[in-house]
Amino acid sequence: MRDFYGYHSEWNLGSPGGWDYQRITQIIGKEIWAELQKIRPFEVQLDFDHPLLFPVEGFVEMLVEAHRRREGDKPALIAVVAEQETLEDVTENRNLAERLNAVEGVSGALLAPQELELKNGRVCWRGRPVSIVFMDFNTDVLLDLHRKHGLQPLLQAVKEGRVINPRGTEPINVKSMFEVVTGWGRDRFHPETVRRTPWTRQFYARRTQGPAGEQIDDLVEWTRDHWDELVLKPERGYSGKGVRVGMVNNDVDEAINLALKEGNYIVQQKIPLELWAEEIPALREGTVTVERYQTDFRCLFGPRGMFGFLGRYGGVPTNVGSGGGVQPLAVLQSEMSVREAVSRINEAIAAMDYGDLRQVVERQKQLALEHDFTYLLGPIKIALRPRVITAAQLKALEQYCAALWADCLELERMWLAGELDHMVKIEEEELEIARLQPWGGSAAIIASDGLFDFGSSPDAP
Repeated sequence: MRDFYGYHSEWNLGSPGGWDYQRITQIIGKEIWAELQKIRPFEVQLDFDHPLLFPVEGFVEMLVEAHRRREGDKPALIAVVAEQETLEDVTENRNLAERLNAVEGVSGALLAPQELELKNGRVCWRGRPVSIVFMDFNTDVLLDLHRKHGLQPLLQAVKEGRVINPRGTEPINVKSMFEVVTGWGRDRFHPETVRRTPWTRQFYARRTQGPAGEQIDDLVEWTRDHWDELVLKPERGYSGKGVRVGMVNNDVDEAINLALKEGNYIVQQKIPLELWAEEIPALREGTVTVERYQTDFRCLFGPRGMFGFLGRYGGVPTNVGSGGGVQPLAVLQSEMSVREAVSRINEAIAAMDYGDLRQVVERQKQLALEHDFTYLLGPIKIALRPRVITAAQLKALEQYCAALWADCLELERMWLAGELDHMVKIEEEELEIARLQPWGGSAAIIASDGLFDFGSSPDAP
């Protein structure tokens, strides 16, 4: 398989995360791989050190380049701005500020938005001019915080084009944009983007066209009748909150009532679970087993191309906040298929002694704690087996991300032209902030959550 199968479940153009979590996962995954090899060699050669498996590197380069473009050789202060209550707990943001500090001529600082100030007309932090702001929250949160704290310095940074991601991405940072891609606007987008986008519609009582082009007279009742093949999601939700999935959440009345009561939901074609599942070894009740998990492959990219990926695994959804974990990634170097490599690794781990593997898992947890790789005070779950991908598939992903970048720009052009006004359900104050800083392809980090099969799905075609 040179290419890969599957769809993207959603995009994030606001403030996607995960760029440093994969770096930590790779460090731990490589050490655990070596420990497993001591117990039973796999005879599979894998590369855990490919640059695309460390997306934070490209992300930092983009932030520094954005500063150089604005300020030339002047010293940089790049502010990583996050909500006050997250400053101590979000390892990724702390690490980003430290990594920026390690760049010659650059200072990084992690701070709350209310710590920014205006001095002689400049946006500053503790008296020092801030050149670039990476903002770790979306514009709805910015607006809430502004009403509470009066964030004029941050809004000036938005107006001056210093904020990454530019706030102009917000109107198209909603899941309902997939209706444009799979509906009336489909001819405006790259064919691969359209092919990998699941059929989506804003959810309310309406007439519309179905996944196969059929006429739907009442979308709500049609959703009730076809619930097993569908998903309901908030247009602006995150971490799986409020999501209902056919055949996972079997009470269709509860799902529909929730969506109608809350409002601003989408209904989306469910991507077959077997397509984005993998079998991964695990410890269970004193035995070593191989279990089926759902996977998620987040692609992170910017104006110069891909930064890299975040591999996740778990249930439906896979978010860490929903009980999921992360998965090391590795590029296959042996002359064999992904399926053969994965089968060899799974069989070898499954044949290991439970006590030996228990020690490896305990070491894995210890490493997670040493790296502050935790969630709710416990170590984040890490898969025992890496997700395997080929160099040819990395090339295909580069092309996929380049097309997505161009298509997101097309969506912004459509919004600026007023073509999406009937679909964008964002309050006017947020839209005013978005108009302060149009994106136009400037520095930004965009994420696409791929439910992909690279050749090891248990039921691959």
